[in-house]
Amino acid sequence: MRTDVPGLPSPHPLAELLPAVYLEHDFLTRFLAALDEVLAPVLLSLDNLPAHLDPRTAPEDFLDWLAGWVAVEPRADGPPERRRAAVLGAVDRHRARGTLRGLAEALRLETGGARVRITESGGTVWSPTPGTPLPGTRRPWVTVRLEAPDPGRADRARLEELIAAEVPAHVGFTLELLPGGAP
Repeated sequence: MRTDVPGLPSPHPLAELLPAVYLEHDFLTRFLAALDEVLAPVLLSLDNLPAHLDPRTAPEDFLDWLAGWVAVEPRADGPPERRRAAVLGAVDRHRARGTLRGLAEALRLETGGARVRITESGGTVWSPTPGTPLPGTRRPWVTVRLEAPDPGRADRARLEELIAAEVPAHVGFTLELLPGGAP
């Protein structure tokens, strides 16, 4: 977050707010100058608050803070554009979470645009009675085929963790990493 920035001028110097009679006191002007130096980062952050709260313009250190606000964890080692996109689209992705579209978008964002093909066992059922069996003869399942330029370099554990977080809790999944796709 924001800390002391040596030489940063205050946008609102405190000495300018004093009556002229106090400006003759050397100790007071030096004391207020020291306060200005400490308060300058705070005042500048507050003056630029809308820019700090927008993922497109937020400083790098604020971006992780914003990610926490919208409950996303962009890769810290990823490019800044991808981290900004993760925070910017978080609300829409939360709305689609647990759906085919939401899973595909989360995987595309994580991999930088790799081609994603998802097949699911499908089926829905509605019943006012608890414990109604699910449709089909087996557990609901999702198969994710991810076409990566170099499947050996893909972080399989991270992708499986992402899929497990995106699919409903009762749905199992299989991840297949295939050659091809976007870099």
